[in-house]
Amino acid sequence: MLPIRFYWMLVRRRMPLMVGLAMVCSAIAVYAALALPPVYSATARLQVEAQQIPDDMVASIVRTEASEQLQLIQEQLMTRANLLEIARKYRAFANMNEMTPDSIVDAMQQNTRIRRSSGRNEATLMSITFTAARGQVAADVVNDYTTLVLEANATFRRERAQNTLTFFQQETERLADEIDTQSNRIIAFKNENVDALPEDLSYRQNRQAVLQERVGRLEQERAGVINQRNEMVSLFEATGRLDRPLAELSPEERRLEDLKQQLRELLAVYSETNPRVVLVQNQIARLEANMVETGAIPGDDDAPAQEASIIDVTLAELDQRVIEIDQEVTRVSDELERLARAIAATSTNSITLERLDRDLESIRMRYNTTLNNLNQARMAERVEVNAQGQRISLIEGAVVPQDPSGPPRKKIAAAGVGGGLMLAIGVFVLFEFLNQRVRHPAEIQSRFNIVPIGVLPYLETRGERLRRRSLQVLALVAVLTLVPAGLYYVHTEFMPLEILADRVLQKLGLT
Repeated sequence: MLPIRFYWMLVRRRMPLMVGLAMVCSAIAVYAALALPPVYSATARLQVEAQQIPDDMVASIVRTEASEQLQLIQEQLMTRANLLEIARKYRAFANMNEMTPDSIVDAMQQNTRIRRSSGRNEATLMSITFTAARGQVAADVVNDYTTLVLEANATFRRERAQNTLTFFQQETERLADEIDTQSNRIIAFKNENVDALPEDLSYRQNRQAVLQERVGRLEQERAGVINQRNEMVSLFEATGRLDRPLAELSPEERRLEDLKQQLRELLAVYSETNPRVVLVQNQIARLEANMVETGAIPGDDDAPAQEASIIDVTLAELDQRVIEIDQEVTRVSDELERLARAIAATSTNSITLERLDRDLESIRMRYNTTLNNLNQARMAERVEVNAQGQRISLIEGAVVPQDPSGPPRKKIAAAGVGGGLMLAIGVFVLFEFLNQRVRHPAEIQSRFNIVPIGVLPYLETRGERLRRRSLQVLALVAVLTLVPAGLYYVHTEFMPLEILADRVLQKLGLT
């Protein structure tokens, strides 16, 4: 550990260089503080107002949070096109003719400060500040910023509402077309399967039962007609005549039939010579003779022909009835076959119709939902058009400042003096860190772990002393020359010192 006296000696030795660096930095800072032109700042304050109409009455379409909306508007505001247009409109900078578009945009961004504040149960606020060399320019730029913000907010909300309204209008029309298409598809399917629709299934089943019963009756009737025909043919072949029903016979004919029946019964018991048989035969002969005389029955020659003609007509009628019954059975059977096919196809058609109806009902539900949303969108769109929704309003516009807002000359000078002192201390520490020569007995003991008996100081020659002092003077002159030259180069080629100083102060939080 070196003694403090040794370090004090080193400080006194390097004091001229340290003082020179501190003075140069202080002088530059004081010069910059005095040389920087005055600037003026104008500020406008805005707030986000809640919707005028309660949400439970008219729901807002724009669901963007207030802070997020302000952030989006800020990004739109600070676009390159807007900054260039505003800067050229108000001649925001004195040397704009010499500035490139990129430098203009950078300068506008540096001179513009936008702050947002929001929180739970707190209002959402926004302040816009612009700094310029003239107060009128600062106020004009801030007011233009404010106008753009208000217009962007109104346009943003109107476009959102109109786009939502347009979407639901198009969606409603599309769903209406889908409903018409689906309805036409159902109608076409029903027309194609009109005989196999599920709603007529009970009718077809009842009709099928009726027709089956009718087929049974027709078959019974056909069997009865055929049986009747066969009996008539057998009777005619056995007797050569046809027995007509009693209701169609006259009293003489009925009497004759009774006698013939009585004769057949007697012949079954007695012989033909029996007096009773002969008596009945005589009665039959007399009655037939009387009927022949009166024309009630034809003669013996015409009877067979008449009987044959009657049986032909009767058989023809019975055959025609059988044909009619067969035709009716064929027709009923065909209808039963059609009903059976229709009933079999009804289950498939029922499934298809249920699917079509289900799709139609689904489209209708979406249509009703979309129509409800369309009505809400119309109300919300009217709210936004009439500026009754959430909006950004101006609390206080920018006014022309009368007093300059900067630069903070005292802070700049103090920062320059402090920076000079820190630079001087840093140079001293750097020299000590780079100097590895042995300059004190304590360094010999610490490095080599030995205790020297005695030490002889290094005696500089006159030339070495002169060379050392010359180097110190040259270093001081270099610092005093190169530092201003470097600052001048930065001011002319890279960035004006006032802008650089303003940026540094912003980083340090001094402005």
